[in-house]
Amino acid sequence: MYGLTPFGGTGFGLWDAFNDFDNNFFGGKMPLNNCKTDIRDDGDKYVLESELPGFEKEDIKLDLSGTQLTIAAEHSTNSDEKDDKGNYIRRERTFGSYKRSFDIGDIDTEGISAEYKNGILTIELPKKSPEAPVAKRLEIK
Repeated sequence: MYGLTPFGGTGFGLWDAFNDFDNNFFGGKMPLNNCKTDIRDDGDKYVLESELPGFEKEDIKLDLSGTQLTIAAEHSTNSDEKDDKGNYIRRERTFGSYKRSFDIGDIDTEGISAEYKNGILTIELPKKSPEAPVAKRLEIK
């Protein structure tokens, strides 16, 4: 249902919408490398929790660029099983990656902290202290 004409296609209208839902829900057309990210407002800070199962801490990179925080994670595995002649009996390779950016314009970037534990990346993003409005008297000319 992410196309511009969700009811196009075979001409069965509503059936196509269910078909699109089925394909998207079960991974036919949607990327499988999406990870769930929750953001919570704790008053003086935001807490971002991102699920990155299967990644090691060394696989994850956090980059700040201007007002953007980017989370990137990438890993690959290779498992080979060979017989006594060196021929492959089984050879499997997997690759996973994830990249997402967040606007952190109202965050004190010096106070950001991150922890990765049990497949969950937790980032604490302290809010900038609101600046007190400047009060001054204007001169009349």
